[in-house]
Amino acid sequence: MSEKNNQQKESLLATMKSSKAIVKLAIPATLALLAKAVYNIVDTAYIGMLKDETALAAVGVTLPLLLIFVSIENIFAAGAAVLAGRQLGSGDKDAANTTVSTIVGVSVIIGAVLCVLGIVFMEPLLRMFGASTQVLPQAKDYAFWMFIAAIANIPAQSLNCAARAESSVKITSIAVITGALLNVILDPIFMFEKGFGLGVAGASIATTISQFVTAIILFWYYFSGRSIIKLKLKAIKPSVNLFKTVVMIGVPTAVVQICLAVSTSLTNMAAASLPESDLIIAAYGVVQRLVLVGHYVILGFMQGYQPVAAYSFGAKNEERFHESERFALKSTIFLTLLVEIIYILLSKPLIMLFNQNPSVVEYGSKLLISQVAIYPAFGVCYLMTIIFQTIGSAKYGVFLSTLRQGLLYIPFILLLPNFFGILGIYLTQPIADILTVAICVFSYPAMKRISTQNIKAISD
Repeated sequence: MSEKNNQQKESLLATMKSSKAIVKLAIPATLALLAKAVYNIVDTAYIGMLKDETALAAVGVTLPLLLIFVSIENIFAAGAAVLAGRQLGSGDKDAANTTVSTIVGVSVIIGAVLCVLGIVFMEPLLRMFGASTQVLPQAKDYAFWMFIAAIANIPAQSLNCAARAESSVKITSIAVITGALLNVILDPIFMFEKGFGLGVAGASIATTISQFVTAIILFWYYFSGRSIIKLKLKAIKPSVNLFKTVVMIGVPTAVVQICLAVSTSLTNMAAASLPESDLIIAAYGVVQRLVLVGHYVILGFMQGYQPVAAYSFGAKNEERFHESERFALKSTIFLTLLVEIIYILLSKPLIMLFNQNPSVVEYGSKLLISQVAIYPAFGVCYLMTIIFQTIGSAKYGVFLSTLRQGLLYIPFILLLPNFFGILGIYLTQPIADILTVAICVFSYPAMKRISTQNIKAISD
């Protein structure tokens, strides 16, 4: 039965109509990511019930740490997923086994190192990301357990991406959704007086337990022999060439998260110099978690697209590769416009789910609208980053990944709030997005040309 299931998975990647294959892979991947978003949304919602703006701000300043963790995860996980997908497409399953086994082994070590370093340097990190003296104690309570969770999160993300590469999205959905549901149940037990009464720390403990459960499910799947790619100790074969290839592929995706972490931190620091700074930071923390939900919708679709594209590229199927790319572009524009419309129309009610302070609601609704006013810029730029990753043009992929929240956002967030106050924060993202769209439109023909050239090069 297992062999038959594996054949069906490979058929989906190789022969099913590309648009149908992408949707079939994207739906469970998106549901799994939305369930993952529940970790952050539920924590923020329950913390909002504490009716303490300082607690909400404390969680807000930990967001850059979370994004840095995600970026480190993605360097290895996304790189291994694309490389393993190419290897499966070319029929080299042993190489795929080596890639995934090695990267998962390294991820376990990296998770442990991040945990130790994070705890040792926790206070200076939180101050760097905008934590005031008032906010710092609760931010430390929340961040401590985030660092513990890294032990499970880093290897789990590598396994998650490996499952995507072989189209085993069902198990990733089960693992993430199980963890998210557990988080919903555990949060009130650990946070409120009727349970353990641990407040902000309780929210983080509940999330950490849930994430360990997700990791355990994924490890069980791979060690049970149900996967196409086999996780084996004897397949762990570290090499400079493997790490170089994985890192070069994975860096663009990781850089997206690093730039988001830096831009979030700089926005918190810009807000810290304004009147009612803690209220603005609290509102921005809520907004960033809502925006992450929109990001996860797009990322879920990309997780459906990337295995099909990588497999087609590895199999030297140029027609299928371009067919999937055209469908992905149209779908990305549609999805980002849908997210934009929903967030703009429901900006105030969405903020009020987390906090009813009139100032927080007012700042939050305007910040949310500014973040998504030209939201297709995020989707198109991320899609093109994924495509350049897949076709082996890592340098241009890195450039695109730094574009929206890095090269374009950072100069404006450093300048505009000094002249226009809170209005400068509202204006920064739309200006960066307009410029992002212009550069992506200019780059699109080059991406088409390079992808065709690279497919022909591996065919020769």
